[in-house]
Amino acid sequence: MTAIHAVVLDEFGPAGNLRPADVADPAPEAGWATVRLRASALNWHDVLVREGRYGSPLPHVIGADGAGVRVDTGDEVMIVPSLWWGERQEAPDDSWQILGDHVRGTYAELVRVPSECLASKPKGWSWAEAAALPLVGLTTYRALFTRGRLRAGESLLVLGAGGGVATTAVTLAAAVGADVVVTSSSQEKIAGARTLGARDGVLYTDPDWPGAARSITPGGRGFDVVLDSVGNWSDAISALRPGGRLVVLGASRATEARLDVRGYYFGQYDMLGTTMGSIRDFAGLRELIDDLDVPAPVVDRVFPLDEAAAAHGYLESGQGFGKVVLDTGTR
Repeated sequence: MTAIHAVVLDEFGPAGNLRPADVADPAPEAGWATVRLRASALNWHDVLVREGRYGSPLPHVIGADGAGVRVDTGDEVMIVPSLWWGERQEAPDDSWQILGDHVRGTYAELVRVPSECLASKPKGWSWAEAAALPLVGLTTYRALFTRGRLRAGESLLVLGAGGGVATTAVTLAAAVGADVVVTSSSQEKIAGARTLGARDGVLYTDPDWPGAARSITPGGRGFDVVLDSVGNWSDAISALRPGGRLVVLGASRATEARLDVRGYYFGQYDMLGTTMGSIRDFAGLRELIDDLDVPAPVVDRVFPLDEAAAAHGYLESGQGFGKVVLDTGTR
C-alpha cells in the first residue's frame, strides 16, 4: 500500500497537536472519487474538530475544504463537504456530517469523497480561492437565501467583518443588490468590508452598537436581516426592524443567550437557525456566482501544508481578514 503526505491529529487539543505524517493512500470505492488536492482551506469548524467537539476517530486527518484535480478524469474540482444531507431541504437527516468530522478530510495530498460532492472549479479562480469557497460559501448561501430569504433592495447587518463567513456574506449580499452593513472591533476591517461591497460599518466595542447600526438604516427602523455567527441574539434582535429576520449560524462568542420574550413576539421577529447546506444549496450558490460574476473569496494568508498548526494559531488569533489556506503542494 502506498503512502501520501498529510497532517495528522493524534490527540484532541491545541493547534500544536497537528503534525505532518505519511498516511495510507485512500482506497478506491464505488461511487466515490479521489482528488489530488492543490489547496485546502481552514474553517473555525476545523478548530472544533481538533478540540474533540465532534468525537472524531483518532488518529485523524481533519479538514473540510479543498480544491484539486480529480484523479480518474483530470477535471479541476472543488470539494463540497456536505455528506449525506438527505431528501428534505428544510433540515439534514441524522446521517448528515461534514467532511473531516468522521470521514478523513482535506489536510492531505489526496482525499476521497462521494462523487456527488464534487463541483467544477470556477474559471479564473486560483486554487487557494477555489478551496476557500465551499464550506463558507455553502453556509452563507443557505443562511442568506435559503433560510434568510434575502432579496435585492433589503438591508443586511453582518455581525463581524473579517472572518470567512462575514466576508463571503458581504460579497454575496452586495452581488444580489442588498444594502450591507457590518460590525467589527476594527476600523481597518470595516474599511476592508467596504471594498467588498458593504456600505458602512459600526464598532461593536460601542456599548450601543445596535442603536448605532439601526441609525444608519432608512428612517432608523432597523435591518431586514441580521446574520449572527457569534451568538449575540439579544443585541442582534434589537438591530432588526419590526418583522425582521435573525439568521443564527454560529456561537463563536457565546453558547447561551437571554431574550426578552414579550419584546420578541411583539416585534414579530423570525429567528432562523441554519448550518452548512446541502448539495442543492451549493448548486444555487454556483448559479449565483456564474450569473452575477461574483468575485472569488478573500484569501488572507496561505501556509504550507506542513505548517497547519501555525495556520490554526493564526486563525484563532482573529487577526485575519478573509480565509486562511494550506498549499498542499508546498513541502
